[in-house]
Amino acid sequence: MSAGDGSAAVMRGTGAASVGDLIAEIAPRLAAAGIADSRREARLLLALALEVEPRALLGAATQPVDERARRRLAALVERRMAREPYARLAGTRGFWSLDFLLSPETLEPRPDSETLIEAALAAIPDRHAPLSVIDFGTGSGCLLLALLTELPNATGIGIDIVAGAVATARLNAARAGLAARSRFIVGHWGEALSTTVDVILANPPYIPSEDIDGLAPEVARHDPRKALDGGRDGLDAYRVLAQETRRLLRPSGVALFEVGAGQAAAVTAIMAGAGLATRGVRRDLGGIERCLTLAQPQPS
Repeated sequence: MSAGDGSAAVMRGTGAASVGDLIAEIAPRLAAAGIADSRREARLLLALALEVEPRALLGAATQPVDERARRRLAALVERRMAREPYARLAGTRGFWSLDFLLSPETLEPRPDSETLIEAALAAIPDRHAPLSVIDFGTGSGCLLLALLTELPNATGIGIDIVAGAVATARLNAARAGLAARSRFIVGHWGEALSTTVDVILANPPYIPSEDIDGLAPEVARHDPRKALDGGRDGLDAYRVLAQETRRLLRPSGVALFEVGAGQAAAVTAIMAGAGLATRGVRRDLGGIERCLTLAQPQPS
């Protein structure tokens, strides 16, 4: 029996298997599939299979792993080697101070998008005011719900064109204890709305259509294309949002839009064409211009 066959036997449960054995076997397989930090990922997958927190495996290298958990682990490893993201295997992703359920219809929340929450809080003078919020393209509801945790008297509406995303956002609102202050509806941007609001959030699709297949497999294969595809130049959604924001944002309000790398200037021009003023550009932790802060023009 070759060394490779021996490792496979451990995974199938035909030999003794400990936490250390399995991590040592899994890590190089993940690395060969192009997954960075493969030993850490192996530990995360094993913890998921064992239904424990990853920290529970620290110092537990000799702990035996039962056959049922090894079967679960084998399935998880195959899915991860096919580049399904860990968060989708786990079913949840942390964002801001919350943990969000994911579904096939929702974009996986990313730390870059927390830049919008930071920018919103910097632009809001009174966090205890009874503010109203719209979140366009709400997906999992992460932006709206994260902001509501910081604004105790605010209420908000999340809108998404995909019914499955709206259903997931409603579940996340209930989990976060925010169902009473949030509402999620199926709709195309602001078509169903007529009342003006204090804050508008949006992380719209902004990847040029022809660039999507070249993204990391975790994104291209597993994030919903509708949440990625921004049209030929990646800017289609902003052209619509410019008009909707001009119509729905109160004179004293603020809008926060996520933009892709290198898009800030083009989106600023689109907003200016609709009469909106860019009050600031905020960079993410990678130094990329990630969030535009927008406002209605002020009377001269």
